[in-house]
Amino acid sequence: QVQLVETGGGSVQAGESLRLSCVASGITYAHYCVGWFRKSPGTEREEVATIASDGTTRYADSVKGRFTLSKDNAQKSLYLQMNSLKPEDTAMYYCAARLYCSGGYNFWGQGTQVTVSS
Repeated sequence: QVQLVETGGGSVQAGESLRLSCVASGITYAHYCVGWFRKSPGTEREEVATIASDGTTRYADSVKGRFTLSKDNAQKSLYLQMNSLKPEDTAMYYCAARLYCSGGYNFWGQGTQVTVSS
């Protein structure tokens, strides 16, 4: 059974940092593209940052230079270091995975809430 479990969300002030973690089980992690998505009320789900099986990363323009994505295949873990947080970063953050970077993301975590106040 595939599971993705996110941790690390919380409430912070603008300008502060948070580090999100996502631990996977039930998959051969190195074969998957994994990434972070976020959704806030009234908005569409947004791709925040993704990393391919070859290590290629992609970031949303809104987070470039502030967020850093990293992966540890041995620990089946994905991390999102979020610095210089802004109120507009407030959302539920979800970890997701897709096999061989093909098709849609078909495994999702339950989400972790990030709230940034001004």
